[in-house]
Amino acid sequence: MPETVLYVCTTCRREGDDPDGPRAGARLLDALRDRAGDAPDPRIEPAECLSVCKRPCTVAVASADRWTYVYGDLDPAASAEIILDGLSAYAKTPDGIVPWRQRPAAFRTGVIARIPPFPDPSPPQAGTLEAAE
Repeated sequence: MPETVLYVCTTCRREGDDPDGPRAGARLLDALRDRAGDAPDPRIEPAECLSVCKRPCTVAVASADRWTYVYGDLDPAASAEIILDGLSAYAKTPDGIVPWRQRPAAFRTGVIARIPPFPDPSPPQAGTLEAAE
């Protein structure tokens, strides 16, 4: 199975965040890493910004040859287990599409985007700019 990567927006700020303390996204990253422990999958990576500032906290889940999902409105204190459960379901699919009823409620209501898998590279077609070079 391909590796699953969870990107966590570390710049997400929630209303009421202490301006001198860690932002909500950074707290969510810490909670996810604590909960996941040393498990190699999913790989949990910080992302400086996922540009979904109106729906903090935000994560994106991606894997080769699967759909990528972006989720928001996650609670930095209570979402780590929910996110990891959702990622477990995602990792078991061949295409990244978890049936609606099998998704955690936070993933059903918090989905922001679903992005198709990156297309396989193919040789340039005759007559295209790349073929002419």
